[in-house]
Amino acid sequence: MTTESSLASSWLIIFRLFEVHGVDAQRWLRELGVDPELARQPGARLPSGLADVVITRAAGLIANPAFGLTAGECWHPSSLGVLGYAWLSSSTLHQGLQRVERYSRVIGDRWRCHCVAGPSGLRFFCDHGRSDTVVGHVMADYILSIILAMCRSNFQRKLNPARVFLRRPLPADPSPYHDFFACDLHFGAEEDALVLSTEDADALLPTANRELAATFDAILAEQLARRREEDLVSRCQVFLLKQLTSGEPSVGDLVKTLGVSRRTLQRKLREMGTSYQQLLEETRYELARHYLHDSVKSVTEITFLLGFSEQGAFTRAFKRWSGTPPSDYRLRANA
Repeated sequence: MTTESSLASSWLIIFRLFEVHGVDAQRWLRELGVDPELARQPGARLPSGLADVVITRAAGLIANPAFGLTAGECWHPSSLGVLGYAWLSSSTLHQGLQRVERYSRVIGDRWRCHCVAGPSGLRFFCDHGRSDTVVGHVMADYILSIILAMCRSNFQRKLNPARVFLRRPLPADPSPYHDFFACDLHFGAEEDALVLSTEDADALLPTANRELAATFDAILAEQLARRREEDLVSRCQVFLLKQLTSGEPSVGDLVKTLGVSRRTLQRKLREMGTSYQQLLEETRYELARHYLHDSVKSVTEITFLLGFSEQGAFTRAFKRWSGTPPSDYRLRANA
């Protein structure tokens, strides 16, 4: 029996979306034995499979095959819980999308996303976990329209992506997609993704608040650990975040915290394509970039916050991770 679920408050977006198109999704949930009032209870969750049932029914009733794009008009930060407010406090769209990537499982167990910066801009992929089905195509429209609407709300001036890629075949009427995304569109692609220009992705946002963002991140990290106790990587990351300021984290302390043997931990992490050392470096690199955006913290202070014994070791590590010394990274980040 599957335990996959989604944040119940995110269903408020679905309710608004279907109401716009004359469909009563709340009635359907009641018919399925689910109280739609759960969507208004903080922290409540609903089985992910319910979305498939509701979307399948709606697709058979709504004449407009691009109805999922309307979700961009229906989202509210509160619908995404703490992540919605962490998004609003992000310094840049790049950082905001990284938060979405990091904490997507708090919103839903089935979908995954990833953002990659490259010469052509920042590429944000989403995998809704439904493959190339009607539900999958609607979910792609739904997710990407919300992500773009979130970006536009933070940007506070006109924002269009550079390109959008959709796995769905070219529709008979692609105009709703051209109207909403207003950019170069590619149907029948290998993935569902949007690309933001580097300039837009890295522009400092007027809603930025690093102190609030750090507070929200701490809450989200705890939610993620509680949500997926079986998710070994998340549990390791939470341990590392808590222990780094006390010096080099101990793998011995980690296995005691997890209640597993060192050999079992190594085997499970290897099966997941990672290792303790890799997780330690990834966590340090992510925190290092966050701290370097804060001009108040000196490089020496950051060195010890990351658990390094001396500044030279941190400088060498950061150069290995990013290809540039931390001082140069800070100059570019705060330019």
